[in-house]
Amino acid sequence: MYPTLPDEEFNPLSAAAHPIAVMKHVADEEDDRTICVATTSGFLRRQQVLQLYRRILRAVHEVPNENDRHYLKQWTREEFKRNKDATEEDTIKMMITYGNIQLQELKKTLQLAKS
Repeated sequence: MYPTLPDEEFNPLSAAAHPIAVMKHVADEEDDRTICVATTSGFLRRQQVLQLYRRILRAVHEVPNENDRHYLKQWTREEFKRNKDATEEDTIKMMITYGNIQLQELKKTLQLAKS
């Protein structure tokens, strides 16, 4: 399972001070639900991934050929789904960098096709 913080009173802002702690599972005493509180760096990384995904889909939307557009949309979804369980910080950074490079290549190709 995930490493956790000590069972003292939890402050989500101090979670970033514990780099090993990825998530803290807090039991809700009223109805026995488990709530996951993500660290600040994990939240920011998730936002970067979601922004990249949206930007790629927006770029794919501009592909003129419907078959190519459909293929690229499916490929994008499959790639993000395939890598959704990645947890290594360096691996995620590398994938974001690679995704940004692919996005720039797609934009350049679209720009050339329009001219």
